[in-house]
This record gives sequence, C-alpha cells and structure tokens, in this order.
Amino acid sequence: MLLKELKYFIIIVLFIIVGCAPLPAQVIKEKNESVILLHGLSRTSWSMNALESHLSSQGFKVFNIDYPSTKHPIKTLVKNVAEQIKQAKIESADKIHFVTHSLGGIITRLYLQENPLNNVGRVVMISPPNQGSELTDNLKNNWIYQFATGPAGQQLGTESSSIPNQLGSVNFDLGVITGNATLNPFYSYLIPGKDDGKVSVERAKVSGMKDFLVVPHSHTFIMNSKEVKEQVVYFLENGKFRRPSQTSE
Repeated sequence: MLLKELKYFIIIVLFIIVGCAPLPAQVIKEKNESVILLHGLSRTSWSMNALESHLSSQGFKVFNIDYPSTKHPIKTLVKNVAEQIKQAKIESADKIHFVTHSLGGIITRLYLQENPLNNVGRVVMISPPNQGSELTDNLKNNWIYQFATGPAGQQLGTESSSIPNQLGSVNFDLGVITGNATLNPFYSYLIPGKDDGKVSVERAKVSGMKDFLVVPHSHTFIMNSKEVKEQVVYFLENGKFRRPSQTSE
C-alpha cells in the first residue's frame, strides 16, 4: 500500500514540475527585409510605434522615420525622407517595404517616382488621400486648418492640380486599407459618401493597386488596430489581404 501511495506521489510531483516548467520561447525568424514606416500629417513617428513593434515581432527590420510634416511642402518633405532612407543604409536588404499612414502614402508615391529601387518590395497605405480629400477643399482657407496642417495640408485637395492627383498610377505592389468610421461628424459631413473622418473610402483608392480593404475604424487611430496590424503583415508576406473565408497560413 505504501509503495502504491509513493508511486502516486511521484507521479503528482512530476506532473507539477512539468506543468510549471516554462514554455520554450518563440523563435522569431529574422527576415532580410526592411520596412520603412511613414506617419501622417500633423503626427510624429510615435504614432507608428505600435505598428513598429508588431512588424519587428514578425522578423522585419523596421525604420520608423520622423519628418516635419507641417513645416514644408510635400516635395521638400520627400527630400527629407529620402535623405533619412539613404542614411539608414538598407540597400543590402532583399526587399524594402513601405507601410504608411495618411500623408505618408503620398510621400511614398512621390519618393518612389523620384528614387526607383531595384529591391522595392510591397507597400501598404493606411487611410491615404490618394485622390485628395474634400476636407482640404473645404478648409484650406481656414487659418486653424492652415496652422494645424502647414504647407503640405494645402496640397491635398481633390483638384487635378493637387499633388496626389498629379502622381498617376502606381507601379508597385500596393495594398490600401481605409476606414469607414469617424470621430468627427462635422468633418464627415463635408466628405461625400463613406469616410474615416478625414478621407473618403473612394478617394483612398488609386489606379494600379493590388488589393483594397475597408475596416470599421477612424482615420486617427486606424493603424493601432490589431486587425490592421495583422493585415499589414499578411499583405507584406502574401501580396493580398486576408479575407474572412481564409484561414491562417
């Protein structure tokens, strides 16, 4: 009887030891692929920190670039970004991807036109004003809007002469994610159709894009959404967004 109880005791002790043992740490396979993050208008690189952490956790080498979005016209901002990319010395990466928010998408389009890359990978634009925004059309003469958005904010209208509408089709693998929820009903009143509070769903589109996804989030915080972060990684790896019918790969 004593031996039987001792046997059970040993089994219980082993069970506890095995159950309490720490699980092996997940090994992250580092990719020789870089991702350049570009924030939006009136924001800083801090706004992309959550996305930076998520991409890093998936093995990408991430460069979260900060640029003075409200101080200069768009073409000057592109030169600023181009110099920072040059200093990052990432030419040896197998692929250089771009993930952007808002104005960052327009910066990327102009940058890639002026600085063709042999190893450009895929691009994900989050809430980009790819055809401009009616918000700029309505508010560009308002001094508060001018102060808040600077010279670049004046160049994001829907007229044919605006910077976004001068850029034409894209010639790289692009996925666009935009929102249809708003935190500002007044702004949305100024924008025809569904919008994210800053850019209409339709005007986020651009000729040549590979995939387009609408999510129930607003312009300001869309890039912090768990769904959006996961979709960004999925597109960078697969060249398309994951649909509800698709299972994890």
